[in-house]
Amino acid sequence: MKVPFLDIGPAYDELHDELDDAYHRVMSSGRYLLGEELAAFESEYASFIGSPHCVGVANGLEALQLALDAAGIGAGDEVIVPSNTYIATWLAVSHVGATLVPVEPDERTYNIDATRLTAAITPRTRAILPVHLYGQTADMDAINKIAVRHNLFVLEDAAQAHGAGCRGRIAGSLGHAAGTSFYPTKNLGAFADAGAVTTSDAAFADKVRLLRNYGSRIRYCNVAIGYNSRLDELQAAFLRVKLRHLETWNARRKILTEEYCSRLRGVGDLVLPSVPDWAEPVWHLFIVRTAHRDALRQHLASADIGTDVHYPTPPHLSEAYRSLGWRRGDFPIAEKLANEVLSLPLSPHHSRPQIEWVCQAIKGFFNSHAGRPPA
Repeated sequence: MKVPFLDIGPAYDELHDELDDAYHRVMSSGRYLLGEELAAFESEYASFIGSPHCVGVANGLEALQLALDAAGIGAGDEVIVPSNTYIATWLAVSHVGATLVPVEPDERTYNIDATRLTAAITPRTRAILPVHLYGQTADMDAINKIAVRHNLFVLEDAAQAHGAGCRGRIAGSLGHAAGTSFYPTKNLGAFADAGAVTTSDAAFADKVRLLRNYGSRIRYCNVAIGYNSRLDELQAAFLRVKLRHLETWNARRKILTEEYCSRLRGVGDLVLPSVPDWAEPVWHLFIVRTAHRDALRQHLASADIGTDVHYPTPPHLSEAYRSLGWRRGDFPIAEKLANEVLSLPLSPHHSRPQIEWVCQAIKGFFNSHAGRPPA
């Protein structure tokens, strides 16, 4: 049985009538930017996550960058970021000229460890940028308490957590603002790059709207140094369709995740995901850890099972940040995770037989000589 890591084609197969209708509606409207579809999606997504304001932008990276800019964060300011994340989180901070202050993750949840935050705060700290990694929220109550104590701006990176819960609230509504991505592979994915900023602050949302459109509210009247970062009408229309199905698709992910956990518990040295009792993940990714990651991945590939590694290089060891002088060993937990994590196939359109086959192949690996720890 061939099991791709991810196949986003079936999403169109399932929703083609609704998506085709959205396409024809936009194309016949003659309005392709900053129109009714975008306004409707912004309202519907804001309502879904329980945040009063949503501003559609071009992509997730620019969502974070625009939010930092709107908060007035720039050169001379420090922003606390996770050491374990996709590099886009760090890039947003760099693009506004602020200084990165990485903090290690909780090794159980892979999200930023709130108990390490206070030690990272200095008189120059202006913001904390937690990431809800793999579809599970960071401990936002603990983070927000620290932020209030030190008067810090909290910006969620909610790109992997559409619909994820934290003590009864939804990711994207848990800080001062949030940036999210609707990249095609996300739980709520467009058919191209797309993103949004959400917030409960009306003035902040207005500033982001200004910045996303060349710093202009009225054509040719530019009052700020802005960007060209607009979520177009076609992608907004597609996202409106997919948003109606998001909870159903997240529920399918949960069922398949339960299958994984049931079948893989106690197998080899696999470390399965850990979920705090206050968290409700949406399982953007299903991550396991093993000291035999590379050998297991090769074994699964030989059985036509796709996998991925999120992420093989921590940002501090990337070529992009070499000039900042970080070295191997500076953030050992992030480095350990980079060497051990493996993403298994998971999407709303995978089937139980496919997941069973993956689990069978993993068990076969650990039952073989290749899966035993070295002597």
